[in-house]
Amino acid sequence: MEGNRQYPTRLSEGLIVLGHDYFHHYLMEGRERTALVEAGVSATADLVLGQLESLGVRPDYLVVSHPHVDHINGLPALRTAFPDATVIAGEGAPEFLAHPGTKTSLVADDRFITQFLAGKGLRTKRPPIEEPPSLDGCRIVRDGERIDLGGRTLVFLAAPGHSPGNLAVHVPETGVLLASDSLGYHLPRQGFFPIFFTGYDDYMATIDRFETLKPRFIGLPHHGCFSGEEETPRAFAEARRAARETRARILGDARPDEDILRDLYHRSYRDELTIYSQENIIGCCRLLLRRSRQSAKGETS
Repeated sequence: MEGNRQYPTRLSEGLIVLGHDYFHHYLMEGRERTALVEAGVSATADLVLGQLESLGVRPDYLVVSHPHVDHINGLPALRTAFPDATVIAGEGAPEFLAHPGTKTSLVADDRFITQFLAGKGLRTKRPPIEEPPSLDGCRIVRDGERIDLGGRTLVFLAAPGHSPGNLAVHVPETGVLLASDSLGYHLPRQGFFPIFFTGYDDYMATIDRFETLKPRFIGLPHHGCFSGEEETPRAFAEARRAARETRARILGDARPDEDILRDLYHRSYRDELTIYSQENIIGCCRLLLRRSRQSAKGETS
């Protein structure tokens, strides 16, 4: 696992990581076309645009892995810079964005993240978004759809369990898997914070499915990546263990749910996760509690 790298960095032939440690954007290069996977937040947009300019690249595709604040709020700036690029998203993403609560949280969370990054010396002249991003005019892809970049193929994989419209990208020619948040939120000193927000069983099935691909490289959207015969299996094992332990802790606790929620929040809200607001992480913990209960009852979300 690698972190604290310089950006942009070529990770392998045809794969470059942009952004910074908090938010990774992946540039996939083929002989004929390029794709930028992950849109980040508004506060990373100008940084990534500058990095793309330094590389002399104008992406043909902009891939939104899923419609959460840290994966879509940079899209408006990217679309403005690359008006001819095709925006790609997963099934269910536009519907999630249309929810009134989603619109409010995207704007508020973008403002919080911008302020956090400024406090870390990662300032941007671009103000936080005032209107939520739109996926109007984008291409919605289904599980298994492919795009040929010229010698390298993007295979889009529906990745249920974390978010509506969650989408991973597999490049079979090179063994690259850009996993979105499907394995959890990676914390360099702690491992994975599990984020099975739409369903525990779906989340675990997605991890199992991805492991069968035997990727040689796993690109995460936050804080590093995994590569090689030892690291990639370890990533799946750690992600699976984190989810199981969190569910077991919740289900094995006889206290009222609000007490369990409070404990889960205090365990979680530290280090890199403080880039998100307290309200955001409380909401995340509430979803983990709910999905754990539903899984135990054999219910679906």
